Amino acid sequence: MPRIGPGRPRVRPAHVLGDKGYSSRAIRTWLRRRGISHTIPERSDQVRNRLRRGSRGGRPPVFDKQLYKRRNVVERCFNRLKQWRGIATRYDKTAESYQAAVTLASLLMWT
Repeated sequence: MPRIGPGRPRVRPAHVLGDKGYSSRAIRTWLRRRGISHTIPERSDQVRNRLRRGSRGGRPPVFDKQLYKRRNVVERCFNRLKQWRGIATRYDKTAESYQAAVTLASLLMWT
């Protein structure tokens, strides 16, 4: 949807894939309020605390294992890109030259 007036258009992700570091009630509530669906695994201490509370602990959050497996592809891509020292340390001054370096490294990895 184009933004009326000056400024950049407001965009919101349709879905968030996060690791266990983002598994807090506050983050899940924040995403839910904004209408953003999420796939975040529950930490083991959160599972224990929820089960300890019994029926007052609530239901476990929805978790799609197949969708979460796709997150691994993105993580591996970032790790391979960071093998390029210029990309990992961000030597470039401008955003255009940094984007060109990422594009070039991506093409070389792809071939």
